[in-house]
Amino acid sequence: MSTTDMPLSHRTPRAGIKDWLNRAEAWLDARGKPAWIAAMVLGFIAFWPVGLALLAYMIWSKRMFSKSCRSRTARVSPFTTMRSSGNSAFDAYKTETLRRLEDEQRAFESFLERLRDAKDKAEFDQFMDDRAAKARETGATENGNGTDNGPNGDKDAA
Repeated sequence: MSTTDMPLSHRTPRAGIKDWLNRAEAWLDARGKPAWIAAMVLGFIAFWPVGLALLAYMIWSKRMFSKSCRSRTARVSPFTTMRSSGNSAFDAYKTETLRRLEDEQRAFESFLERLRDAKDKAEFDQFMDDRAAKARETGATENGNGTDNGPNGDKDAA
């Protein structure tokens, strides 16, 4: 090995500011948009040009809007199910399956409606029975023996 092949320094090369910034960017990207916003706020608190530089970088690199815009376009519209796939056999299967599911949903909703009506009727009947029992109870306790006699025990008190 000649002296020209040997490194002059036995130290490992230092990580420069660019490498540090790349690692910081990767770290913030791994934690998402809230980490970027927190870094920007801390930058404004510590030294306002740093916060301003982070804000400009976030806007320039589209980090502020990337995920929110992507998630809006990823939503499925309700008309997607009506669109033809181009395959008539699949479209017929899809139509039949959707019709069957709609029929099942209607049947289930009518069952739930009947169940609710029966429960309401049972609750109302229970209320009326309790009310009638309470009326009989208060009528019996007012007169002492449950009959509608006058103060002397006569039926014709007047």
